[in-house]
Amino acid sequence: MANQEVKQLPLLPLRGLIVYPSMVLHLDVGRDKSVKALEQSMVEDNLIFLASQKEMDIDEPSEDEIYRMGTIANVKQMLKLPNGTIRVLVEGIDRAELLQFKDEEEYFLVDVEEVNETHHDSVEEQALMRKLLEYFEQYIKASKKTSQETLSSVSDIDEPGRLADIIASHLSLKMKDKQKILEITDVTERLNHLIDIIHNEKEVLHLEKKIGQRVKKSMERTQKEYYLREQMKAIQKELGDKDGKSGEVASLRDKIKEANMPERIEQVATKELDRYERVPNNSAESSVIRNYIEWLIALPWTEETEDILDINRAEETLNEDHYGLDKVKERILEYLAVQQLTQTIKGPILCLVGPPGVGKTSLAKSIAKSIDRKFVRSSLGGVRDEAEIRGHRRTYVGAMPGRIIQGMKKAGTINPVFLLDEIDKMASDFRGDPSSAMLEVLDPEQNSTFSDHFIEENYDLSNVMFIATANNLATIPGPLLDRMEVISIAGYTEVEKLHIAKEHLLPKQVKENGLTKGNFQVKDESILKIIRTYTREAGVRNLERTLASICRKGAKMIVSGDKKKVIVTEKILEEMLGKPRFRYGQAEEQDQIGAATGLAYTAAGGDTLSIEVSIYPGKGKLTLTGKLGDVMKESAQAAFSYIRSRAEELNIDPNFHENNDIHIHVPEGATPKDGPSAGITMATALVSALTGRAVRKEVGMTGEITLRGRVLPIGGLKEKSLSAHRAGLKKIIIPAENNKDLEDIPESVRNDLTYVKVTHLDEVLDHALLEEPVNES
Repeated sequence: MANQEVKQLPLLPLRGLIVYPSMVLHLDVGRDKSVKALEQSMVEDNLIFLASQKEMDIDEPSEDEIYRMGTIANVKQMLKLPNGTIRVLVEGIDRAELLQFKDEEEYFLVDVEEVNETHHDSVEEQALMRKLLEYFEQYIKASKKTSQETLSSVSDIDEPGRLADIIASHLSLKMKDKQKILEITDVTERLNHLIDIIHNEKEVLHLEKKIGQRVKKSMERTQKEYYLREQMKAIQKELGDKDGKSGEVASLRDKIKEANMPERIEQVATKELDRYERVPNNSAESSVIRNYIEWLIALPWTEETEDILDINRAEETLNEDHYGLDKVKERILEYLAVQQLTQTIKGPILCLVGPPGVGKTSLAKSIAKSIDRKFVRSSLGGVRDEAEIRGHRRTYVGAMPGRIIQGMKKAGTINPVFLLDEIDKMASDFRGDPSSAMLEVLDPEQNSTFSDHFIEENYDLSNVMFIATANNLATIPGPLLDRMEVISIAGYTEVEKLHIAKEHLLPKQVKENGLTKGNFQVKDESILKIIRTYTREAGVRNLERTLASICRKGAKMIVSGDKKKVIVTEKILEEMLGKPRFRYGQAEEQDQIGAATGLAYTAAGGDTLSIEVSIYPGKGKLTLTGKLGDVMKESAQAAFSYIRSRAEELNIDPNFHENNDIHIHVPEGATPKDGPSAGITMATALVSALTGRAVRKEVGMTGEITLRGRVLPIGGLKEKSLSAHRAGLKKIIIPAENNKDLEDIPESVRNDLTYVKVTHLDEVLDHALLEEPVNES
């Protein structure tokens, strides 16, 4: 490459354009600096330096925003246009490289150096020229954007460098690619580069052509299918053929009319059916629309069962299926009585709360049976997605209605008994809060217009009798709990369990295990022993399992030929079930110092809770163990503070805390324990340990304590009383304010227990502790 002299020329920056040497073209110039640069070139020798901007949208480019390689051009002609711009005719002369950039305020002045082309093998260049012309000809035929005249004019060029430049000017390339061709000064390299570019462009054009043909064919096929479909409809209509889609649409239309929908729902269904008729069968939307129409048809809109409003018959049915549960039965009978008088009552929303195995679910079935309604159940345990209740929107793949609408379809009537099982075990996460979605379902004022995301039309749930079940009210959100009428089922007494086992559980298991009353019998004392020493629960689920176990063992004895008839007495019960798992009654066998029996309320019913206190020399440290929650720890602190404040009245050394450490322990340390009802039990155990006065073995207690010794009321007295009765306690100390709860306790339990109502800890100590300290020496 031979370098030329440096020239100083005005600069004309180009936007979206490149001028090659030997190229003649018109430019429209409007920018002030560009106009001044043209005027300056006309004043001198008509030469100007043309270089492209790197970015088109910059009005005043800096030195860094202009390519270094450009073209020295001759300004042939200038013409002012009416809009103020100048049209100029330029002819490219030589490639040149920008060396120095000067801003003359009115225009750009640059130092440029001409760059000559380099040549190598002339034979190779001739061969490359021919190949380039051949490819350019094929490109023109494929693109149809360049005329044949252009090819003729290009074919006459015999200079390889000029040929490459002229062909490059006729290609639709990006600015970067055009600039790269300008920057290649080696002619052989430029020809090779251009051949590669045209080859790629040809491939792209062929691909575009193929895609165009494919789209055209697809459009022709769709139009053809439409005409054929219309012809098929006409033929089917003439022949009376109902097997095609038209027959399917006609069948759906008949079903819509037969579904007894409200007028507005029928209009929606008909409109969707018209859409379904227009949509092609192979369309994804077709199956979505059909699914929606079928759901509208399948849902009950007006069908209802007629209630049997006979209170005596309903009472008989409930008593036949369940022993006890008087409060629940009374509420159902009240509902029936009011409905019989008014005929327009909204469905009640009951929530049966109690430990596992007390018969909540089976009771809901009996309610449906007693009033002759359809029964449907939906389990809500572990539901985390709001769409499980409200349904998915139809825009989602695999969308379907929520559990409420699914249950109504299953029921087939608008007034079933709908059981919402385990409502306390719903959870919430990023998919929404299903318990919030249940608010509308369980509100008698709102559920007449329940909206499911899939159905999208209001559905009336006001005739449904909703019954929810739960083990624990604490996990049900307040607003949801407020919409339900809570009926507590605490658990069963021994007497009630005996009746349930004899009248319901045992006959059921005898039948299920292929036995009869003639070859298998269980004595009452054996059932009672099972209740006392093999099961310990508020409900009867484990009792039923144990009865099933002895039935299976009896069946094996009969089939193996050991016995023809099995009578289960206390003697052979131990052979069948092994050693008793529980000691009957948990009451202490002797009066204990520093150990008091408390009563606790858990999700599985009531239970007894032993609290032990140990005192040993130390520096007044209070230790609490047994996996206690914060509430129980605070109860222990309050009891400790009260005893310190009343030490003299209680005959305790006022400085006992300075010389002794105190350890309070609740056995069964692996089980978490918490609740506001262990205050008086802890205080009693502490006073017993500090005074040496033993706690009476037959006494249980429940109640919270204040720093002044007042005894506060507690909850769950019925469950606690049942647990005390099971444990063999004789006397229960309760807060005086809980006197109102005694009427809820079964009479058989009340008769066996003595209730002591207290308002202050002094009264608790009088009843719980022996008068004189025990001499342990």
